[in-house]
Formats: sequence, C-alpha cells, structure tokens
Amino acid sequence: MLTEIKEGMTLGPVAKHITQETINLYAEASGDCNPIHVDEAFAAKTPFGGTIAHGMLNLAYVSEMMTSAFGENWLSGGKLRAKFKESARPGDSLSVSAEVISLEKRDGVSYANCSFECRNQKGEIIVAGETTAKFAGDKE
Repeated sequence: MLTEIKEGMTLGPVAKHITQETINLYAEASGDCNPIHVDEAFAAKTPFGGTIAHGMLNLAYVSEMMTSAFGENWLSGGKLRAKFKESARPGDSLSVSAEVISLEKRDGVSYANCSFECRNQKGEIIVAGETTAKFAGDKE
C-alpha cells in the first residue's frame, strides 16, 4: 500500500495473461456461463470469432491494482466508472495502470481521483475509466 499519494503519480502496472482456463474459472465463480465466454464452438460463429473474457474479469484486475495502492480504503468505499472499448481474448496479455489526476478533500476526508487504462499486448485499450479512493490512513 502506498504511504504517499501525489497528483501525477502512476499506479501499477498489474500484468495478467488471459487463458481460456482463466475465463472458465471466472465463469464458474461468477455464475456467468454465457456461451460467448465458455463455448468455443458457439463463440466462433459470433462477430467476435471466438470466446472473450468477461468485462468484470478485466475490472477485477483494475480492482487488484487499486487495492495494492489503497488497501482497505479501496475495498471499503472505492468507486469505479469504466467504458469497455475492446474485448480481451484468450492469449491476450493485459496491463492495467492508472494516474492520480487530482486530490480533493470532502467532509474532512482526502480522496484520490485516478484515470486508468487496461491495454492488451498490441497497445489497444480494452477498458478505461476513472476511480476514486480515500487516502490510506484517513478516517471518516
């Protein structure tokens, strides 16, 4: 967990490799067994041309990065807004990073506002958005 937060600082990266096994395990854990994720024959006939990772799996990697930076403060009240731009597929290597874009204080509590991107090995943005988390050590 970070002890000092400053505007302009970079968070991450978190690097992950997507496999069909990872997707299948996430489908089982989440209960989302949509065939676009788990049925390769079905998915091959769709405009995607194959299986794709769950969007929420990609966001789990964002949450992992934010938890690493902000710990319990992220887990107990972090906020996230995301826009999905591309699909992650088996074989993709993802990298999630963020930048602290502003710091603010509301009701005596300090918050860090961050922008994040999750990119694949080609540099394509898979998902991007904003997060807000309390500073480590601040109490409500």
